Amino acid sequence: MVMILIAVVVPIIISLFRLPVAEVVLLILAGIVVGPQVLNLVTVDAAITLIGDLGLGFLFFLAGLELDQRVLRGRVGKLSATAWTTTLVLAVAVAYGLMAMGAVDDAVGFAIVLTSTALGTLLPVLRDSGDLDTPFGRMFMGAGAWGEFGPVVALSVFLSTRNAFAAVLSLAAFGIVALLLSRIPRLLTNKWMREYLLGSIRTSSQTAVRVTLLLLITLLALAEGFGLDIVMGAFIGGVILRRYLPQAEEGVLQGKLEGLAFGLFIPIFFILSGVGLDIASILSNPFPMLIVFVLFLVVRGLPTFVLYRKDVPNVRERTRLTLYVSTALPIIVAVTSIQVSSGLMSSNDAAELVAAGVLSVMVFPLIAGFLKPRDKDRQDRSSATA
Repeated sequence: MVMILIAVVVPIIISLFRLPVAEVVLLILAGIVVGPQVLNLVTVDAAITLIGDLGLGFLFFLAGLELDQRVLRGRVGKLSATAWTTTLVLAVAVAYGLMAMGAVDDAVGFAIVLTSTALGTLLPVLRDSGDLDTPFGRMFMGAGAWGEFGPVVALSVFLSTRNAFAAVLSLAAFGIVALLLSRIPRLLTNKWMREYLLGSIRTSSQTAVRVTLLLLITLLALAEGFGLDIVMGAFIGGVILRRYLPQAEEGVLQGKLEGLAFGLFIPIFFILSGVGLDIASILSNPFPMLIVFVLFLVVRGLPTFVLYRKDVPNVRERTRLTLYVSTALPIIVAVTSIQVSSGLMSSNDAAELVAAGVLSVMVFPLIAGFLKPRDKDRQDRSSATA
């Protein structure tokens, strides 16, 4: 009841007071307030945890659904791959350097955290600001796809409960099964089935939505069964649906899925992220959190700022892109959850990493929003006149 109330009130507050913050920021902050560290109004049981896990799954599923595979090819794809590879090298060097100094217990998990981008978290922000379908949005989608899928693969291979070789085999087996599942839509090519599924989007049966949910849950279960993280299955599910969904019906079905995901599951996930945050340990020593926060900008953001200088020559726009790419959270939650459950990370260290991710979600998009040119239309009209 409390979390549903928060999910309803937060967007109303943002709209009423015209707050220049992403909705996820207030959801996380509200989770901290109602959590055990402050008011202790929320009891996290198995049912709530399941809803939160589905929210995480939907977040990555919609990210895969939004991903236009064309951004992974050509100049944008090459830039994105180069920037993420550069980030990976820097992240490994920084992580092992900090481990040698005794500041980090597990270099692999820390490096994965530094290479991530919160693509799913930022998609609603870019969509609401009108940037998603622009050249800037395509640049971010390419960078964000690498910053999400790359860490997901690394997470599945290096932080699974199995050894690395067994994890690679599991990943390969999952890829084969996912490929076979991706062929199923081709089998549904007879006219009656196609018309029925597409027509059901606008009827009470909503069969197309149910088939989509079946695809999502099947891939989540398969990923878990192969010893991989659920975010892998969710992201692949979105990519599969995007590939085979007719463009004419894409917006209708996607709108229904977003209504289901952002109406319940995803807000609960972010509220739970705040509820589980050990805010007391962070406040007692905020410096580790601040150091990780800065590392996001240096390790993930700096390669973007340097490598995109020719393709995004405007410094303000390139700074916005850098800030968005440096924003991280869902991968951090996944990594810390695995590390804590396996005994490789303390709850205090996990809280510091998650808090740094929360801070990046709070600060980077906010600054990026202020950097967006407000007189773009006027400039365009002036150029046209000239």
